[in-house]
Amino acid sequence: METQITFICLFLVTLGLSAGQEVKENLTGTVGGTVTLPGAVTETETGFLSYKGTIIASVFNGELNIIIKNIYQNRLQWNRSSGLFKITNLQRNDSGIYTVQRGKISSSYNLQIYDPAPTPAVTAVDVTSDLCLLTCSVDKPATLLWIRDKEIQNQNRSAPSLTVTVHKEDRDSSYRCAAANPAENKTVDVDVRILCGFNETETPNDRRSYIITGIVISTVLVPLVALGAWMTKKKFLGRKSSASQTQAGSVREEEVQYTPIRIKDKRQNQEENIPEPSGSSDNNLTTVYAKLEHPIDQNQLTASS
Repeated sequence: METQITFICLFLVTLGLSAGQEVKENLTGTVGGTVTLPGAVTETETGFLSYKGTIIASVFNGELNIIIKNIYQNRLQWNRSSGLFKITNLQRNDSGIYTVQRGKISSSYNLQIYDPAPTPAVTAVDVTSDLCLLTCSVDKPATLLWIRDKEIQNQNRSAPSLTVTVHKEDRDSSYRCAAANPAENKTVDVDVRILCGFNETETPNDRRSYIITGIVISTVLVPLVALGAWMTKKKFLGRKSSASQTQAGSVREEEVQYTPIRIKDKRQNQEENIPEPSGSSDNNLTTVYAKLEHPIDQNQLTASS
């Protein structure tokens, strides 16, 4: 019985919708995106959602019943708290008029689905010391706009690229390029100081400060460098002198010669003058070696003997 009543209500609603509805609001969406219809059907109400005059879903006793399941089964949602319908994973063929019917109140919405807006890219094509030319480009035609601060500088519809001239005196301004379609827009911010090379922001006072700072640093740094060089040189020369002295000492040590002293036995010629050693009857000869600073002439030694 309830099923029959439901179908009768759906039939009556369909007849009422076919008489024509006034479109009150335009909605836009992007392929793959999501859209929420503003018309609400609360859980205490009985309502319907139709597309181009055909009922696709109903709300009865606080439950959602999807009628055209092959298209909306996994894409149509109803929020019990807010009473709003939401369609996900939008496609181009979802464009059209949607009507939310609750009791005697109905609201219609013209939904248009667009491709996502392209992401713009900005390059500097001509740069001088006073100005530069920036180009904003997209991979497919879109409405392009150049915006400085909050003011539109240049725009073009269905264009693949758009240029703007940036002067050096405007380097502190905020620049951005926007690519837009009726559903959305994408923007990219531009730092003209970096892209155009306008990084000089110092004033004459700043330059004077830089010069004074450089002079002070030079005055302090140069003596320190000279002192370090002098200490390094002194240390190097000291090491060199010590090494020379060590080498000279080694040479003198190597030049020392040891010469044996020969003592002739004169007992055979002068026995009367040589006393006999006491306490010993051995006439052993003893050879004595001494370290001499200079070698002694052998002829002189023999003569003295």
